[in-house]
Amino acid sequence: MSEEDLERYESEIELALVQEYRAVLPLFAYVVETERRFYLANSVEVAVRSDSSPACVEVNLNDAWVWDMYRPARFVPSVRILTFRDVNIERLPEKDL
Repeated sequence: MSEEDLERYESEIELALVQEYRAVLPLFAYVVETERRFYLANSVEVAVRSDSSPACVEVNLNDAWVWDMYRPARFVPSVRILTFRDVNIERLPEKDL
């Protein structure tokens, strides 16, 4: 496989991922962004563990979708994130029925 073929393949996968993201976004209530990943979730729980230095942040997500173009199954029932870095959590606007 040439470098050009690989770039084309990755571009196609990334475009498909963006299209999937747009399709599934209305199903979720939260957007969670860490240094390593981007998630959509319907339930988010955050706990700060200050017993270590620096403090560790534990984030538990339920009913989640993971932005990862190499993951075959992006829908997961639960995710546990442990990080010493920033975590951005945003509640998505309520949908009008």
